[in-house]
Amino acid sequence: DKWHPCQILGDLLTIREVKGFLKGLKLAYVGDGNNVCNTLLIGCSKLGVNISVACPKGYEPLPEAIEWAHLNAEKSGAKIEILSDPEEAVKDADVVYTDVFVSMGFEAEREKRLKDFLPKYQVNARLMSMARRDAVFMHCLPAKRGEEVTDDVLDSPQSIVLEQAENRLHSQKALLYLMLSGA
Repeated sequence: DKWHPCQILGDLLTIREVKGFLKGLKLAYVGDGNNVCNTLLIGCSKLGVNISVACPKGYEPLPEAIEWAHLNAEKSGAKIEILSDPEEAVKDADVVYTDVFVSMGFEAEREKRLKDFLPKYQVNARLMSMARRDAVFMHCLPAKRGEEVTDDVLDSPQSIVLEQAENRLHSQKALLYLMLSGA
């Protein structure tokens, strides 16, 4: 519930395929500091990807994820930012990433969460325009259209969510192979 390593393996593979490299890129994560966010902090910081997280107060990533990311960043040179302003996080980003505002197990908090996140943390065309011109949009799916992301972003040429989903499958197959082969 705290981590999502298989998702992030596929995500980093997708970014590498699309951008050609990882080190020095800026990923902006906008939304709930959930398991995806926690693991993005670890994976990005390990590989030298700068990461800016924007979330409302009370929805920050786990303190241990932030601490681990800073330790990784000392070696990789990555920059780590935990912010409350999504515009600041997305400014000049190469990748803009979001996830659902109401994760499984938090359905009883749906109304409060949507009030806390909307409209400020929604990834829409206006927010995407603050990223680099060639920025891509990512989401681990399934997305709640009209909540964390608008249709025009999710269905845009900038969206690489289908490639991301495909690469999650391939990276998990590779991980299974490594585990079962004893490599």
